Amino acid sequence: MNTVKKLSLLVTTFFFSIISFAQNEGDKIVGVWKNGEGTGMIKIYKNGDSYQGKIVWLKEPIDPETGKPKLDKNHPDESVRSRPVIGLINTWGFVYKGEKLWEDGKIYDPKSGNTYNCTIKLKNENTLDVRGYIGISLIGRTDTWTRQVAK
Repeated sequence: MNTVKKLSLLVTTFFFSIISFAQNEGDKIVGVWKNGEGTGMIKIYKNGDSYQGKIVWLKEPIDPETGKPKLDKNHPDESVRSRPVIGLINTWGFVYKGEKLWEDGKIYDPKSGNTYNCTIKLKNENTLDVRGYIGISLIGRTDTWTRQVAK
């Protein structure tokens, strides 16, 4: 094998190793996480090139007014207010940027019906800082989520 082919093979191998490492790092948020209030659990998973999450558990899944499962009754679009909160995709569009940081995402709060810009920072293997904000990140709120281990 001549020197140019060896160098080309080495560069290609190095490039794919970096991509593979970045993808593995990005997948560290995949799993089930309990929100800071302890009132809900969100399953984060990969969807194409980004990450999203759906509500998989609620501490109080039944609406006390109706005696039925809670619905997305505060959503600004009246046509979707009859969908159940459990199973609802409430985080989406997150892209891994490196340094344990996912950006460009959105988070939807079914309690208020509001959607916010959002970033996720992995503090450690079992802790996420989820920051929702309007406009700039300085004006917002951070919630700390904890990983739930399958039993």
